[in-house]
Amino acid sequence: MPRKQRTIRREKELRGIGLHEGVEATLKVRPAAADTGVTFVRTDLPSRPRVPADAAHLAERSRRTALVGAEDAEVHTVEHFLACCTALGIDNLEVELSGPECPGMDGSARPFLDLLQSAEPVELDAERKVVAPKEPVSVRAGSATLVAFPSQGGLSVSYTLDYGSSYPGTQHLSLHVDPETFGEELAGARTFCLEAEAEQLRQAGLGKGATYENTLVIGADGVIENELRWPDEFARHKAMDLLGDLFMLGADLEAHVVAHRSGHAANLQLVGELRKGAEAPARGRRGKADDGPPEPALNHAQIRRILPHRYPFLLVDRVTEIDGFQRAVGIKNVSVNEPFFEGHYPDQPIMPGVLIIEAMAQLAGLLLLRKLELTGKVPVLLSIDRVKFRRAVVPGDQIRMEAFTLRLSAGRGRVRCRSTVDGQLVSEARLNFAMTEPPS
Repeated sequence: MPRKQRTIRREKELRGIGLHEGVEATLKVRPAAADTGVTFVRTDLPSRPRVPADAAHLAERSRRTALVGAEDAEVHTVEHFLACCTALGIDNLEVELSGPECPGMDGSARPFLDLLQSAEPVELDAERKVVAPKEPVSVRAGSATLVAFPSQGGLSVSYTLDYGSSYPGTQHLSLHVDPETFGEELAGARTFCLEAEAEQLRQAGLGKGATYENTLVIGADGVIENELRWPDEFARHKAMDLLGDLFMLGADLEAHVVAHRSGHAANLQLVGELRKGAEAPARGRRGKADDGPPEPALNHAQIRRILPHRYPFLLVDRVTEIDGFQRAVGIKNVSVNEPFFEGHYPDQPIMPGVLIIEAMAQLAGLLLLRKLELTGKVPVLLSIDRVKFRRAVVPGDQIRMEAFTLRLSAGRGRVRCRSTVDGQLVSEARLNFAMTEPPS
């Protein structure tokens, strides 16, 4: 049964140095209205840009969960704070942050738990959404696996950490998630890294604020210059990280999540699969029959009436979801008969990366044109940045593309796009557009 949403009664703050950026920052929590979610506000930047804590604003960053919002403002290492929000059922907060990263404190979630409990969580009138999968939902990322099994008893987590024959070996824990259990069993577990990884992290510009006091460093025979709070503290910390990432679901999860060797990337991949499953019934209700395929938000004929592109350069087959002019989801089915395969590695056909970017740009154009005052204008691509390619696209693949509006005015638009195949990230990029009059 859905519970009431929660926020806090009073403002509270703490101050500390970020584990990765090494920048001191103050984090202040303030009450927020129902259905507004948790939003970070970068008070150190002139326009105080807002960064919502939801899946649409995730940014791929190594070894931590990061978000990107208005004006490309980013907030890093949010997982410990959001794990407390998940455990306490706090859904709506304004979080003022005077730097790019949440304070690392002692490397655990305990200081954030104490902060939120002292701010006195209170109920609001609106109900919290619930995601309750009816069948197992699983993801695999390299050696990591996660499965969310149906459960009617709230949220439970089972985590297995596996370093093989090396210290700390294999650790496993399983528990039901509630405020009391979280506080006693998970909140105090600290972040950790291998001694061999420490220098690599420094060279990558990470771990600038890490010390032996806030990070467990694992040597060949044990923890260096520190004492464990539990023999299985490493597995406990990973389970706590998982709860922080599950906050991105935007709903309470009724499931038993079983994780093996998972980290942030795999955790967030599971969130994406759970979100797709939760959205499927709503899309099905728009169809003409309960047992028929869901009706697309825009079919191919409607796309042709909006975009000026034509075969073979119209690369969006259909749009399955449009949320105002903030978010759109589109599909590109990759056929072996695509003309570019004739010359692009014909013996081992691979879709050119520039065409994947073009497909995402077309979806972004469809999204921007949803804003009424821009109707009749043409989005012209000005620049592309933060481009990454993660895997090849081959004949038979179906590309699922997502576009999120970051900024939009009468003359300019900025959109973050990502594409996946079978739940695996293919590409992501930031696209900048000029909204121009069509040629006469």
